[in-house]
Amino acid sequence: MTANEARRRKDTDRIGKWGEKMASRILKDKQYRILGKRVRVGTRDEIDIVARDGEVLVFVEVKTRAMETFGRPASAVDRKKRHSLSRAAVRYLKRLGNPRLYFRFDVVEVIGEMNGPETRINHIENAFTLDSRYSLHL
Repeated sequence: MTANEARRRKDTDRIGKWGEKMASRILKDKQYRILGKRVRVGTRDEIDIVARDGEVLVFVEVKTRAMETFGRPASAVDRKKRHSLSRAAVRYLKRLGNPRLYFRFDVVEVIGEMNGPETRINHIENAFTLDSRYSLHL
């Protein structure tokens, strides 16, 4: 990895953490209880935020962009990303012992810059459903 690539990766990570912080703030304002951030499940899967909205377990994907020039941040949650988030959620639930509870997938779009004058946050509840390749045997 070149020095430029390392710097870019570090910047991307810093921006991602900032977006997750902003998303956590908005969720807490809505009375969600944050259970975990950057939750690792398995070797390749990570859930940005795991929260509770009342009795519902919520798996939150955060997408941060400086602007919407190339489309909405949520459009980056494509079929492949939904598949990996579904896999991560099923692994998370299995780790809990397959509890009988409702869960859903939300997306939080953070649009703005870390030191910018205005940040817009859009919370999309129930943004997508569990990928059909996965099921929970309760």
